[in-house]
Amino acid sequence: MSFAIIQTGGKQYKVSTSEILKIERLNDAEGKTVEFKNVLFLNDDKTNEIGNPNIQGAKVEATILKNTKNKTVLVFKKRRRKNSRKKYGHRQLVSLVRITKIFSSNGKLISQAEPRKDPIKNEKSKEEFSRKRKAEKTRMLQEKEAVNIQKEETERIKAAAEKIETKKIDITKKKTPIKKKPLTTKKK
Repeated sequence: MSFAIIQTGGKQYKVSTSEILKIERLNDAEGKTVEFKNVLFLNDDKTNEIGNPNIQGAKVEATILKNTKNKTVLVFKKRRRKNSRKKYGHRQLVSLVRITKIFSSNGKLISQAEPRKDPIKNEKSKEEFSRKRKAEKTRMLQEKEAVNIQKEETERIKAAAEKIETKKIDITKKKTPIKKKPLTTKKK
């Protein structure tokens, strides 16, 4: 497996074809092809090339997948016993890059990536598919629970109706005459 060590954004990266890197922000648009000419080391399956400091003529081609920001890094400064605190965050600008080709010093193609679809979209579609599947499962469970609750409710209503019917029958059997008070119009 061939690889190269390149330098970009003040950092060095060991790269191979079809690998996705998160590097310092590049000024090019998404989808453009970029060349990295600061190649420090090349390794083919048979030979190694070491630069002094760079290998002349060697280059690595990549396509920019996405220009975005990295995760937030919180910075908190405190001076003790001075009641002085400061908190702020920083989001570094980064580019997601996919390595497509590696060329040697004489311009010979060492390795090339197979053409594929955008892996970021594939990950999103997989996540979306799994999320939809979970939603369907929960919806099915909720529907089953709703049907069970409806059955229990109808059974409770029937039982309550039967109790009411039996109470009506009991009330009609136990009817007692109501005594009326005589009306008095006499004054004392």
